[in-house]
Amino acid sequence: MSVDIALLAVACVWGSSYLVAKELTALTSVPAVLGWRFLVASIGLGILWLWRVRRFPGRAEAWTGVILGLTQSAVLFLETFGVAHTQASNAGLVISLTVIFTPLIDAAATRKWLPPSFFVAAVVSVVGVSLLVTGDGFRSPNVGDLLMLGAAAVRAVHVTLLGALTAGKPYSSIAVTLIQSLVCALLAILLDPKEMVAAAADFSPAAWLNIVYLGLACSVFAFLVQLWAVRRTSASRASLLMGTEPVWAVIVGVWLAGETLGWIGALGAVLIVAGCYAGQRIESGFRAARNLALDVHTSEPQPTPELAG
Repeated sequence: MSVDIALLAVACVWGSSYLVAKELTALTSVPAVLGWRFLVASIGLGILWLWRVRRFPGRAEAWTGVILGLTQSAVLFLETFGVAHTQASNAGLVISLTVIFTPLIDAAATRKWLPPSFFVAAVVSVVGVSLLVTGDGFRSPNVGDLLMLGAAAVRAVHVTLLGALTAGKPYSSIAVTLIQSLVCALLAILLDPKEMVAAAADFSPAAWLNIVYLGLACSVFAFLVQLWAVRRTSASRASLLMGTEPVWAVIVGVWLAGETLGWIGALGAVLIVAGCYAGQRIESGFRAARNLALDVHTSEPQPTPELAG
């Protein structure tokens, strides 16, 4: 039960991050928001590193952190620019397509194609997005919607790389995450150093609380609790619980910001969540069946040379 609550907490803070980011981007530039967010996160992770690790990463571990920091930066810049130009509830729902994009990218890389039912779920999700962006009437997707769609695709690449670069490696999760955070902070500072300084002088106490929330709750807490929880439950259960992120994004956007979806948008939201859940369950079942078949094959006694043929 504690693991489930922890994963739901991660989904909740990630879902709420879109509204917080939207409020901050109304005050300053996207690079300034991300720069301060990841400076705060880096300080928090640095304290954790001094407390729990106190070991400098090797070259391969450091480069892994840098590469993942670059892809994470791409995701966050697209997300934050996107949420500045669309509703926070829309942003949270569109980014959930990562659940569909990730298995597709992994399947293309490994040439192990998913069952047709998965692609049906993907189509349902895409139809949901097309309905969601219509709002109360049919219209073309705006710039923010398209940026969030791009963020979902890049996040899928990031998640795929995360597994490919760290699987079976004795890397410190805190160290790799700290390097990622430092890369994100450095890139943001280089893009808009003047606005970083100006924002620090202009931020109200409420704005600083939002920055601290993004840095500590949505970055440090969410990343590390996610790692802790995934080690104590199944990947499928973790994915399903964290997959409630778009639901929390809608709740926060509608309840706190007064955003509206309209009945067409609400139907699209239902289709996105349903398609993503169905796609995740189909992919998990397909992977489990494939692994079981491999285990059975490797456990079968092989014929001796005398009996073979």
